[in-house]
Amino acid sequence: MVNDTIADMLTRIRNASLAKHQLVQVPATKMTRNIMKVLQEEGFIDNFEEVHESLQAFLLISLKYHGKKKNSVITSLKRVSKPGLRVYANHKEVPQVLGGLGVAVISTSRGVMTDRKARHNGLGGEVLCYIW
Repeated sequence: MVNDTIADMLTRIRNASLAKHQLVQVPATKMTRNIMKVLQEEGFIDNFEEVHESLQAFLLISLKYHGKKKNSVITSLKRVSKPGLRVYANHKEVPQVLGGLGVAVISTSRGVMTDRKARHNGLGGEVLCYIW
């Protein structure tokens, strides 16, 4: 049993992209589904689908690469808010990752969204992770 499903998901994606795998499988939860939707909208992954095996559900994520050397679109993933130390930001303090080149994924009262969307909507929330 994994305590931090988001950190587990990010680690699996990081390891798969470093090993140049095309697909990666992560346990499906509401939060992982919502984060995958944000990553797909931002162009970090190709697509994902939910697969049900016996009593468990998994997300099958197709990673995105570019160039002949198969360089991953995802350079780095960093978990910010952890179960032991939650990190929150109000609408004035929403972080920018690499001056706007990266994406901060934020869980707001209106769902999971990017830092740009949260700033545009004037929302704050829990800063889940940074991706660039």
